[in-house]
Amino acid sequence: MPKNLEATIDIAAPPEQVWAAIGDLKRMPEFSPQCIRMVALGTPKAGTWTLNLNRDGKKHWPTTARIVRYEPNQAFAFRINENRSVWSYTLEPTATGTRLIERRDVPNGTTWFSRKAINAALGGEQPFEEELVRGMNETLGKIKAAVEAQV
Repeated sequence: MPKNLEATIDIAAPPEQVWAAIGDLKRMPEFSPQCIRMVALGTPKAGTWTLNLNRDGKKHWPTTARIVRYEPNQAFAFRINENRSVWSYTLEPTATGTRLIERRDVPNGTTWFSRKAINAALGGEQPFEEELVRGMNETLGKIKAAVEAQV
């Protein structure tokens, strides 16, 4: 059974500046080691669909998602249609800036196809999830560096 995953980082910038980075979906590939492209089909808001292209080494695969939460300066979340996972970014103001939390939640588990694909092509669930957590920490580190460079 897949696990919920979480990574957190503190950024020395106000939520508005952090949001400027994560709320712009075209910038997702700049930060994420797995995302090659994320394209919103319309103005980003709850209900908007996205088309995504992902990679793991030389392996590439497309996904589609629906934005389930889009609250400027607070939170952004999308549900991957192919595996039912929900990816989210939550911004919490702190005394020195913003705490940014990235999560992957699987409230209803993933699909049979997704589990088979992870086992067959991505080394199994545990190594895949360990790689996802490394990627989440890398993503947050790149967001922090980009935002703090502008402060």
